[in-house]
Amino acid sequence: FVDEVVARRNAMRRDDLAAELRHMHRLPRQRKADFTERIVTVLRTGGFWLRNVFYSVPSQLIGHRLRVHIHDARIEAYLGSTHVVTHPRRRAGDGARVHVVDYRHVIHALKRKPQALAGSMYRDGLFPRSEYRRAWDALQASLPQKDACKRMVALLAMAHEEGCEAELAGLIADDLRAGRLPEADALRRRRRPATDLPPDVPVALTAPAQFDTLLSQREGA
Repeated sequence: FVDEVVARRNAMRRDDLAAELRHMHRLPRQRKADFTERIVTVLRTGGFWLRNVFYSVPSQLIGHRLRVHIHDARIEAYLGSTHVVTHPRRRAGDGARVHVVDYRHVIHALKRKPQALAGSMYRDGLFPRSEYRRAWDALQASLPQKDACKRMVALLAMAHEEGCEAELAGLIADDLRAGRLPEADALRRRRRPATDLPPDVPVALTAPAQFDTLLSQREGA
């Protein structure tokens, strides 16, 4: 029954299929690449430009040449045959320049020079979540620039080094709702309270004299 239904439906499309087949070519023997490739050089700013879009990479790659595979929705960069970074692909419109930056790639440089955050050309792309952007707005509005930069960089460093980006975002949101300015040390204490310590396990140590007794008994035997 199923075969008959399929055959009737296919018969209705036989002429259309024949028309299409006349224009179709054989498939290639090997699968073609689904990306285009470009060679780029990593700049001193910690990234590379590709079609008017700046993509960040780890700072140790500065000066190296990378092969970049440009897919439809992402770009992948390779140093030789080693994959080094993947970014979502962005497109620049009307000649405008766009920045795609992973804060993990630049946080070590920012820790050395926190003031660079204020004037960074890709600062708005640094914040991994909206809570971090809101924290920067609140810090900048309430503190001198030097202190605001120092606090913001400390928050980003904590998110990276302690692997708590999502959890920290929640704590930052709590502070902002309560009208408090987020501060890394205070949030660290709330994240890992002092009472959250491993249990104290009592260990009974054997008195050295008991070993002397055991040795004496062995010699007497």
